[in-house]
Amino acid sequence: MQLLNSIVTWVMKKRIHQIELFMKYPHEVQDEVLKKLLNTARFTEFGQRYSFEDIVNSDDFKKRVPVHTYEQLYPYIDRLLRGEQNVLWPSEIKWFAKSSGTTNARSKFIPVSPESLEDCHFKGGKDLLSIYVNNYPNTTIFSGKGLGIGGSYQVNEFDPTASSHYGDVSAVIMQNLPPWAEFIRTPSLEVALMDNWEEKIDRIASQTAKVDVAHIAGVPTWTFLLLQRILELEKKDNILEVWPNLEVFFHGAVAFAPYRNLFKMLIPGDRMNYWETYNASEGFFGIQDRSNSDELLLMLDYGVYYEFIPVEEFDKEYPKTIGLSEVEIGKNYALVISTNSGLWRYNIGDTVKFTSTSPHRIKISGRTKHFINAFGEEVIIENAEAAVTRACELTGAVINNFTAAPIYLEKSKRGGHEWIIEFKMQPSGLEEFTKILDETLRKVNSDYDAKRAHDLALVAPKIHSVAEGTFYNWMKKRGKLGGQYKVPRLSNSREYVDEILAMV
Repeated sequence: MQLLNSIVTWVMKKRIHQIELFMKYPHEVQDEVLKKLLNTARFTEFGQRYSFEDIVNSDDFKKRVPVHTYEQLYPYIDRLLRGEQNVLWPSEIKWFAKSSGTTNARSKFIPVSPESLEDCHFKGGKDLLSIYVNNYPNTTIFSGKGLGIGGSYQVNEFDPTASSHYGDVSAVIMQNLPPWAEFIRTPSLEVALMDNWEEKIDRIASQTAKVDVAHIAGVPTWTFLLLQRILELEKKDNILEVWPNLEVFFHGAVAFAPYRNLFKMLIPGDRMNYWETYNASEGFFGIQDRSNSDELLLMLDYGVYYEFIPVEEFDKEYPKTIGLSEVEIGKNYALVISTNSGLWRYNIGDTVKFTSTSPHRIKISGRTKHFINAFGEEVIIENAEAAVTRACELTGAVINNFTAAPIYLEKSKRGGHEWIIEFKMQPSGLEEFTKILDETLRKVNSDYDAKRAHDLALVAPKIHSVAEGTFYNWMKKRGKLGGQYKVPRLSNSREYVDEILAMV
């Protein structure tokens, strides 16, 4: 395995020069991406409808093609699901990434073309390893196996020919992995793609506990459950006793900061690295490229053309977008993408902030629909995670999960925010934790601060500490176990909070 590690490491380093090229010439690379997308899709039904062959630049593209939500693109996607081809993209669509994003009942089906698999998802995975190797040239991660917790997939029942499939994006990727990638991963594909999540955790734990795992990729919440189960089976105190060569956890989907202490409990010591990605059903968009910063380098040569909706345009029927050349550091933007799977000017629902424009680095700030704004406070997920992380740091707390919602104004009561937090390690005092969380929110969000002044519109937050397993049981009750389902951190309605409180 040492020889393999040396060879793979050398290959991975070669890609860095191409990455440096789009970092140096971002706008030229993105212009080329758009031209290629339009040219490739000009004879599709969508391309004919919007006269792709007559579009000469990004301004033409914006004028001709409207920004789409999933609901607006769905009539096209529905036809693809039923076996039609050449609707949005010319290549044959045989795979769909099923995504819910949160606990919502309605699933989304995102077409995954061969080009998207090869030039976006696979390329993103290879670049993640390349960038990591570039930062840690003496790494030995290829001397061991990579552990991936996959989702599941099934035959597409909407397709009368039964020749296509849908499933979690991780399952779609795993099922189509090249042989070399399959060689360096664990567990077996059969186990990784099981659909019974509880049984899968047990089987993965049993199958991988005796394997030399050097790196892990997955969602923090479900990865933590797996690691806990392995420790139970092996009767060990920490994961390094099971996998002494474990070096890095590649994570994404949810912000890692609130989970950092949770993982430090299971993986003690300073040699463990945590590396962030922005990998969604729609594509692979960003990779942490520096060891001392969790900012994400926006990947510009993956067949994805980016646009950004400024915050003041979020709620408009026909929002204006800006290009990469116009973005400003620190401002909140909704992400709009056009992709090599036929998603055209698609608002994916994520919001980002730029931390740098040379090169273009971002942080995920939240979701366009996941916030609390019952009183004009405009609290976004980034604010909430910063507050929880700070409160944990200063009170010694470690959390498993959390969510929050408004307490609406009543005749004799002022409004506020109600939080449900599942602690792995309780804070030194819940009152102190609440105070720090509130103070941090006031520091990071001026609108919240204004509403909290003198309890003008908002009183101090109300926090419920719930037993371990509460969020897991709630998700199980809703039939939403698995990596593609995420607990909504914030909601402007009380649906989730009231459901959870009714269980405790």
